[in-house]
Amino acid sequence: MKFSEMPYQRPDAEALKAGLQALTERLKAAKTYAEAREVFLEKEREGKHVATASTLASVRHSIDTRDKFYDDEMKFWNSFLPELEEYSQQWTMAMLESPFRADFAAEYGDLMFVNAEIALKCFSPEIIPELQKENDLTQEYEKLLASAQIPFEGKIYTLSQLTPYKTDSDDNRRLAAWQAEGKWYKDHQAELDRIYDELVHLRDQMGKKLGYEGYTTLGYYRMGRNCYTKEDVEKFRAAVQKYLVPVADSVYRDQAKRLGKSYPLSFADAALQFRSGNPRPAGTADDILAQGRKFYDELSPETSEYFRMMLDNELLDVLSTEGKQSGGYCTELADYGVPFIFANFNGTQGDVEVVTHEAGHGFADWMNHDRIPADYIWPSMEGCEVHSMSMEFFAWPWAKGFFGADERKFLYSHLAGGVNFIPYGTMVDHFQHVVYEKPDMTPAERHAVWKELLGVYMPWMKLDGEIPFYSDGEGWQRQHHIYSSPFYYIDYCLAQTVALEFWAMIQDDPKNAWKHYMAYTRQGGSRVFTELLKNADLESPFDENTLRGVCEKARAWLANYDLTGIE
Repeated sequence: MKFSEMPYQRPDAEALKAGLQALTERLKAAKTYAEAREVFLEKEREGKHVATASTLASVRHSIDTRDKFYDDEMKFWNSFLPELEEYSQQWTMAMLESPFRADFAAEYGDLMFVNAEIALKCFSPEIIPELQKENDLTQEYEKLLASAQIPFEGKIYTLSQLTPYKTDSDDNRRLAAWQAEGKWYKDHQAELDRIYDELVHLRDQMGKKLGYEGYTTLGYYRMGRNCYTKEDVEKFRAAVQKYLVPVADSVYRDQAKRLGKSYPLSFADAALQFRSGNPRPAGTADDILAQGRKFYDELSPETSEYFRMMLDNELLDVLSTEGKQSGGYCTELADYGVPFIFANFNGTQGDVEVVTHEAGHGFADWMNHDRIPADYIWPSMEGCEVHSMSMEFFAWPWAKGFFGADERKFLYSHLAGGVNFIPYGTMVDHFQHVVYEKPDMTPAERHAVWKELLGVYMPWMKLDGEIPFYSDGEGWQRQHHIYSSPFYYIDYCLAQTVALEFWAMIQDDPKNAWKHYMAYTRQGGSRVFTELLKNADLESPFDENTLRGVCEKARAWLANYDLTGIE
């Protein structure tokens, strides 16, 4: 079914609560495993219906945040889902206490119970008001960014539409675009500070109500971390500083030489990789999607079937339009067993990376959409990001079709960008740990923390006051995840480390690399992250040698890559 034809109707909130309560009582009353299993499968089907309705409302609201109908629907879901969680928890407790737990584990694996025990640690009815307020505040933040109207060169642009000018090869124009964007953020500084301050205190309050020291422990549970700890993340951050920051620093020093700029670089100059301009896609949005179809057709029979299904059913919304939420994502429409991809094409290489990155998420969902329980469709977040970030590298042989004359620029900038991203992403994680350890910091103190961390993780950035907002150590406020998904961002860094493993394998034997990718992807979320990797013969990013190894290979490739003829 095409996305435009999928019907949406707000469910009866009280009926859903009563229905879930009735299922819970039937599970408790089951006399045999067959009876308990029947109730469990019915709960799975009902859960898909609720998730599909909620997702349809969310997607259609993000496509046009000005649409009053879906704006009102999101207000309903923001309030209702935390209320429903109380009934979901009762179901979870009944599953954990079921006399047939061993039977369920024998058929479906024990991970569902491991994750259920973590879920119980995330909720109590007494935090429902905070959860509802949290939803409202994150929606307010997204609407604020979607509403941006930025004057530039006599026209008005959204944040997404302005992005291409931030990498323009003309120094003055590029700087002006950064300054225009920075001014918009600066003009809305009070709102951004207020929203985040409220979110931090709300989350700290939730953690304390649940008996934790604050939010950090709760945040890890909410992220479903089931195979590594805060201490493991701290060791990973230390390894990033030790091995990766020096590699990224050398990349930016080479960039400064190419551009004829002094080191460290301004934010505007760091955004320009080549004097002649960054790689741009060759063609229109339709051309990019057509090349995406060619890529997936030739990569494997499974990917061909998947991407053609996506195109045929209008399951990609990629153009940047007025009122559209910024950013991009992939989600799932459970009742239909299909993913949906949301993006904002703006003429940059990120447009191509949507077709590879977000579609990598979608492919993993497509391969696992019929798993039971539905929680096994996706792994935890760092596991999901392996699907997407690695798929980007599998697209390299098709780069000519995506970028035309800019193919060589793209290959260099894509690997360099993958390396350079990890210090930034790790800094985002480090920042959030400091924030939630000290929730009563003032907005100015939070900005000072970010500014200090920039010197640790991104020493190539110059803080000179030339660009408002960014040069003042406030650029973290443009990072959606910090507001809406705390502690998410390290997942990208862990996954990028694994993706660089795949990149190295692809250089040696693309077919062998794809076998490992499929071995990883076919598992869905049926194992914890570290076991998914082990089962696919991949190294763990928590092993310091893994990060050191991929850094050495990436450094050598970038240092020896032939940029002759590219200005």
